[in-house]
Amino acid sequence: MKDHPCTQLPALPEFDDSERVARATAFREHLGRRRTVREYSDRPVPRAVIEQALLAAGSAPSGANHQPWFFAVIESAEARRRVRAAAEAEEKAFYEEKAPQEWLDALAPLGTDPDKGFLEVAPVLIAIFAQKRGGPRPGDQKKNYYVTESVGIATGLLIAALHDAGLATLTHTPAPMSFLNEICGRPDSEKPFLLLVAGHPAPDATVPLAALDKKPLEAISAWI
Repeated sequence: MKDHPCTQLPALPEFDDSERVARATAFREHLGRRRTVREYSDRPVPRAVIEQALLAAGSAPSGANHQPWFFAVIESAEARRRVRAAAEAEEKAFYEEKAPQEWLDALAPLGTDPDKGFLEVAPVLIAIFAQKRGGPRPGDQKKNYYVTESVGIATGLLIAALHDAGLATLTHTPAPMSFLNEICGRPDSEKPFLLLVAGHPAPDATVPLAALDKKPLEAISAWI
């Protein structure tokens, strides 16, 4: 290994194998209770919860450690109204003109449609942007690497952190999403990756049964 500045790896927790299995099982069960929610309460969420979840997301691995992500937290009622109006316009075009029938058939069991009222009701929207250029320090303008993969990993950690804090989430990807650059004041060089809805589920929130159908271990893995 080439000589370079480094520091000692922090000590990892020491568990015996039975405890490792128990912890892995408990974590799997905890994440297994995560649900995508489309019906929200307008109950506010403390800013500190979102900040800590974003810091957790920011700890994700990334190409060359360039951390090619930016999270714009949208809380104001007016901004959320604008997001809803723009997203519904794109969704209406998708459902009525753009989407092939096969895609619409795949979505049918989930009951989705162009109405995105949750974008105004949920107290927090997080617009996640992918940066083609940047770097590990503010002001860097270096080429970023594995941008999509890096931002995807960070988004997964963000969803897990919000779930662990007792919040519901929804991943929303209207296409195109360039309206988020304007609403959030982000440069054209950043590409909207995903709009994450976060908040408390409405008391009468439901989940489509089709969303609970997850592939078993043997369908998603193999030991070689």
